[in-house]
Amino acid sequence: MSKSILQPKSEKVCYLCRLLNVMNKDAEIPYVEEHHAVGGPYRQAAEHYGLKVNLCVWHHRTGEKAVHRDDEMADLLKKIAQIAFCRKYGYRLWMKTFTKNYLDEEEKERYLKGVEDVTD
Repeated sequence: MSKSILQPKSEKVCYLCRLLNVMNKDAEIPYVEEHHAVGGPYRQAAEHYGLKVNLCVWHHRTGEKAVHRDDEMADLLKKIAQIAFCRKYGYRLWMKTFTKNYLDEEEKERYLKGVEDVTD
């Protein structure tokens, strides 16, 4: 199992609660579930490159805005994963590995400025 480049596995805080400023966003919770930001046929690659976060049950599976129920929330994590990956490994490798760009041109300019192979 690869170490996450998004959040330490030992951190028992919901990544989305923190990101979205949900009440008690930094409170540790007794049970979090590991979520691969890019799944399906890319789950193994997400595991290999550490594209994982800890989520509370509500944000993971059961809530109205759970990543397994809400495409917008799932895409938000994919964008965050792409940004982190590209900053560490480059845009070309992202496209070679995951085959889909989740960022629009403005987001690429804003978040990947300085990443050498973004414009290819």
